[in-house]
Amino acid sequence: MHVLVLGSGVIGTSIAYYLAKAGHQVTVVDRQPGPALETSFANAGEVSPGYSAPWAGPGVPVKAIKWMLMHHSPLVIKPMLDPAMWRWGAAMLRNCTEAAYQVNKSRMVRVAEYSRDCLKQLRADTGIAYDERSQGTLQLFRTQKQLDGIGKDIEILKESGVPFQVLDRAGYIEYEPALAEVQEKFVGALRLPGDETGDCFKFTQSLAKMAEGLGVEFRFGTAIDGIEHDGRRITGIRTDAGTLTADQYVLALGSYSTQLLKPLGINIPVYPVKGFSITVPITDPAMAPESTIMDETHKVAVTRLGDRIRVGGTAQLSGFDLGLEAGRRKTLEFVVTDLFPKGGDVARAEFWTGLRPMTPDGTPIIGKTRYDNLTLSTGHGTLGWTMAAGTGRVVADMLSGRQPEIAVNDLSIARYA
Repeated sequence: MHVLVLGSGVIGTSIAYYLAKAGHQVTVVDRQPGPALETSFANAGEVSPGYSAPWAGPGVPVKAIKWMLMHHSPLVIKPMLDPAMWRWGAAMLRNCTEAAYQVNKSRMVRVAEYSRDCLKQLRADTGIAYDERSQGTLQLFRTQKQLDGIGKDIEILKESGVPFQVLDRAGYIEYEPALAEVQEKFVGALRLPGDETGDCFKFTQSLAKMAEGLGVEFRFGTAIDGIEHDGRRITGIRTDAGTLTADQYVLALGSYSTQLLKPLGINIPVYPVKGFSITVPITDPAMAPESTIMDETHKVAVTRLGDRIRVGGTAQLSGFDLGLEAGRRKTLEFVVTDLFPKGGDVARAEFWTGLRPMTPDGTPIIGKTRYDNLTLSTGHGTLGWTMAAGTGRVVADMLSGRQPEIAVNDLSIARYA
């Protein structure tokens, strides 16, 4: 069977690899000159199943107001006359209940845990290297109120069988010795020892080469103009290089999936949430992070990737704007220097931004549509890297007529009906 995959980010490339492993003929189309050059290029580097949680939760509306008033704010909303943004925001608010949070988090953890297992197997099978580390994630709390508020998350972690540790100062310094320099700033931490880290860009580039070795054709520099159909099936993809056809089609275009689907009568609640990162060269390895630190106050992740520190975070609602903003850089610089003042040289940091494809309930959209031969794989938000390998395996199983190894009935667009 010939499958056409739209998008060569970490999701699209993972899908292509697993489809090729399953014996299918695969073509990947992307407007960029290579894989992982947009949202997958410089994300925070976390592979964090244990930290998988929807942004929508009890108390979030009140927290959001406080965040926007902070000097180094984790949330920025640019006033825009964009109905899609306000509809998405309203849908997110409707998910800010205890019941919705529990359902959404359990879905996300299910996909993320499975994906981490798939990634481990992929590493064992191929030897793929991407500055990976398997030393867990440390969520740091600056106030006792934050630490006391983790009870509901812990309940879901227990239900999902996710290992965790609640640590005092001495406990978290054992895993991150460099934090001894600033230990008075934090009251405790939640450690998720099963989490990993790695360079998503390096991974995707390497996986694309492996996929090519399995026969996958990558058509880079090819802009997608539209999707043709006969009302029941997709009949082709219009591009600036002509119309491309296949037996099955997989849409993995992140934030850009929404616009392409509208003419088909498919409305998905995926909206771009702008994120930023800086990549800092390490100057003193002993004073740098060992793995990933999540600053709960500023919602910023600090991750060690080889001889670099990746600092990623902040959420900005501003449509498809890709401008780099000095204020967001200052927030990232503040967090990394506040935690690891001697670890790296922020003056030589590389600044980047990307658009995270977010759903209002946090769960990605993976599954079939009303068109017999169109499958969606989008809306992974901040967790595309965390969920990539598992998503690739699930989609390949679906299209191969195999039952996926995890429940997928609540991941499709049907849940919004």
